[in-house]
Amino acid sequence: MPTAPITFSVQSQRTGDSPISALIQQALSTPGLISFAAGLVDEPSLPVTETRDAAAALLSDPRTARAALQYGSTPGYRPLREKVLNLVCTADGITPEAIATTADEVLLTSGSQQLLYLLGEALCNPGDIVITEAPSYFVYHGVLASQGVRVLTVPMDAGGLDLTALEELLLRLEHTGELRKVRLIYTVDYFQNPTGLTLAAERRPQLLALAQRFSTDHRILILEDAAYRELRYGTEDLPSIKRYDTRNAFVIYTSTFSKPCAPGFRTGYALVPRELMQPLCNLKSNHDFGSSNLTQHLLDHLVGSGVYARQAEKVRAVYRKKKDCIVQALEQEFADWPAVQWTNPTGGFYVWLTLPPHLNAGPSGELVKRAVEQGVIYVPGAFAHVPDTFGETVRNNEIRLCFGIATEEQISEGIRRLRAACRGLEQPQAHAKPRECVTT
Repeated sequence: MPTAPITFSVQSQRTGDSPISALIQQALSTPGLISFAAGLVDEPSLPVTETRDAAAALLSDPRTARAALQYGSTPGYRPLREKVLNLVCTADGITPEAIATTADEVLLTSGSQQLLYLLGEALCNPGDIVITEAPSYFVYHGVLASQGVRVLTVPMDAGGLDLTALEELLLRLEHTGELRKVRLIYTVDYFQNPTGLTLAAERRPQLLALAQRFSTDHRILILEDAAYRELRYGTEDLPSIKRYDTRNAFVIYTSTFSKPCAPGFRTGYALVPRELMQPLCNLKSNHDFGSSNLTQHLLDHLVGSGVYARQAEKVRAVYRKKKDCIVQALEQEFADWPAVQWTNPTGGFYVWLTLPPHLNAGPSGELVKRAVEQGVIYVPGAFAHVPDTFGETVRNNEIRLCFGIATEEQISEGIRRLRAACRGLEQPQAHAKPRECVTT
């Protein structure tokens, strides 16, 4: 008798494998392949000794050891939540009172990715709308697709999210009666994944004003993903959008310890409007009753002892050198091809490469195959675009380059290999624009 098939939920059928998974697997299974694909961090700079010492100090005292090894609370370890709030407010040069926020409105999660998922559960029904940048963080696109949420996009320029285009989109949705479906405006506003672009200082309060203006029959929230904020190098820190949300009503600020410290801690955090905290905790209880308590105690020690601040300073120097290395390599290898452009970020670990329109660098394009044959892999920029009814098209001539895990030697060699893969695919452009390298 044949075995009956398993019946899967609608959400399961909406959920596909992340496009990055195949790229990671290919990188792991191909010896000598230089990867600019997965957003992994620099391994030599991970705080091995500092974490070992923190763990030894924590576990050497039976009292603190038992507290760390016991179950924690759903919102997270209170002392760490207090330190997180102070970290964010210190960066913005304000007190918690200036944004009407206490540790009661701080949530610790299993990486910032869990927070993105929980927000969809708490705020969105199938058919609702989330507005994102174009291009944007494609893993979040997958989360929204799984939850049946419609993604609409707004283009970016050198100053980040184009607020004129955002206003036009919101007016269009108001005209069509769909404004009531808009739940979130999502922005990675510091050294964005995937482009490296940063939202300009003057646009930050303006974005908040737009969300307030169009919150007519329901509140449209801004999801400020500041995952890369602490990876700035050589630049002054910009105020967060949250800094202008003086009533703690419109902005959800989320970040992570993964980028400036270590992803193995799997700890993210969020500052949220007060009325959102309990629904998020209720849903989080269904997931895990609280993220790793031991990890949170370790991080509390690292932050409180000053180790975390020193670690963030160390990795900023590491990524500054790597960014300079990749930009120099691009300038050298693509010097004979002025139609090629790239961003020159002042933080994070992503560079966005734009090739001439005729060249297909997409997942089914010739360049992906040729690049692997040359021993280098990248993320096709097409993954970061979402086609929608308002004209956003998937572009196949863009590439995300992540220089997080590659050494400086691998960066230089990887760009050389990428240029070699491009040879023969160039077409003379009679009126090619001069190269523009966007500094953010």
